[in-house]
Amino acid sequence: MERQVQPLNNILSGIPFVKNLDANNFFLLAGPCVVESEELVFKVANELKRITDELHIPFVFKASYRKTNRSRLDSFTGIGDKEALQILANVRRELCVPIVTDIHTAEEAEIAAEVVDILQIPAFLCRQTDLLVAAAQTGKVVNVKKGQFLAPHSMRYVAQKIVDSGNNNVMLTDRGTMFGYNDLIVDYRGITEMKDIGFPVILDVTHSLQQPNQEGGVSGGRPDLIETIARAGVAVGVDGLFIETHPNPSQAKSDGANMLKLELAEALLIKLVAIRKTINNF
Repeated sequence: MERQVQPLNNILSGIPFVKNLDANNFFLLAGPCVVESEELVFKVANELKRITDELHIPFVFKASYRKTNRSRLDSFTGIGDKEALQILANVRRELCVPIVTDIHTAEEAEIAAEVVDILQIPAFLCRQTDLLVAAAQTGKVVNVKKGQFLAPHSMRYVAQKIVDSGNNNVMLTDRGTMFGYNDLIVDYRGITEMKDIGFPVILDVTHSLQQPNQEGGVSGGRPDLIETIARAGVAVGVDGLFIETHPNPSQAKSDGANMLKLELAEALLIKLVAIRKTINNF
């Protein structure tokens, strides 16, 4: 595939409110898994904005306005699309931070694009052509998560669908690879392989530690390994990190088992910035 992507900073500089691009740092997509309430969203966004401003990390706030890929029918899927999108719009306007959110169908692309800056394609849907084309046609930056079932080099064909639809603003995210039936593993060779395709690469730290489809229909996780996975990702040169965080993960309505507790975010990011600075000296 011919390299057609713009450099990372060109992509980020085209997004309103992105700051600290001159810091030569990784960028961060972070927030709760899903919009649970306006109070929660603003609490997390305010804290992450404070931390990333102090550490000169380009920051994009993440929260899904709807969750459709759940294990059980009775799992929480959201507070309602209209209300959740309005909350994200309020965060974007009042805190002056860009927003990324998941979309699941082609019809959702245009709706979400009215509010957010980056459209994210969930891993299970990374090969859905109509979804990729619809996201591309909005003109927004498109972040595609690599399917747990997909080889890293196969993401070139995913990205090509977006480019061929007239949008060069593509980012690719590794979120782990299936390791048996109920676990994931991060193959850090895949980071380099996807960077060689020619697009910015993000490591989804927290979903890579998910233990899906556990007995009872609720996913487990290994949040004790968040720092380990993140440090390794920065060391191998990822362009960005994706981290879901919540003030009280045990009470989170989605993916609480693998989320970072919000009060731990600052200490972790301080360490990761130090690693990035060291790597930059080589």
